[in-house]
Amino acid sequence: MDEQLRLMAVLAHPDDESLGIGGTLAKYAAAGVDTCVVTATRGERGRYFTNDRRPSDEEVGRVREAELRAASRELGVREVALLDYLDSELDRADPREAVSRIVDHLRRVRPQVVVTFDPFGAYGHPDHIAICQLTSAAVLAAADPGFRAGAAPPHRVVKLYYFVNDEPKWAAYQAAFKTLVSRVDGVERRAVAWPDWAISARVDTRDQWGTVWRAVRCHETQLAIYQQLGELSAEHHEALWGSQTFYRALSLVNGGREQETDLFTGIR
Repeated sequence: MDEQLRLMAVLAHPDDESLGIGGTLAKYAAAGVDTCVVTATRGERGRYFTNDRRPSDEEVGRVREAELRAASRELGVREVALLDYLDSELDRADPREAVSRIVDHLRRVRPQVVVTFDPFGAYGHPDHIAICQLTSAAVLAAADPGFRAGAAPPHRVVKLYYFVNDEPKWAAYQAAFKTLVSRVDGVERRAVAWPDWAISARVDTRDQWGTVWRAVRCHETQLAIYQQLGELSAEHHEALWGSQTFYRALSLVNGGREQETDLFTGIR
């Protein structure tokens, strides 16, 4: 191939890169694809071990950023960038400013494929929903010469994917962790599964589950949630991490209902 392949994941918090799409990042990095992770926040308001003697939010963010960078190294990610928004406040960010920050990274890195959360935010998390909306807008804005952001010239992303889970994957995921729930404005939100017919791509990541587990273990502040993973058999680890599913939200090179096995279908 003449052109270097590049994949960018735009996510909300440290650990999204490992728990969300770790297998996919590791698979493509090992195959020579340039992989980049852009994370909106440092997760400074998230769990910190057992939350006993919790330090300041700033210190939590510093530690979690270090975990993010360590996990990304395990996955083979070439570059990690942060958007510098506060955890749990992304949906209140100025949209033009946030889109501009993402556009700056898109134009600088110039990926053909971009991956982010789905419109449901996986289980309704406001930061996840916000990063989906902001990234989707940024993909369009990055190609517009009239949209000013950074010094790099406009860039046209070829394919945009949302990473999603079907019913069996959510069942396995929540059995290994916990029931994922967000409570927003007094309303309880739970994991949203996608039907099989709506899944555009299913990527085989069976060979990467060991790498993903090593990356997950880098997030030591979160291990109170993940400790059950250490008790799983190799078979159960493979069930969790052995494949990853995506919805193709935008493509300039292919369409239709045939399920892909490669996010670069139509580009290679």
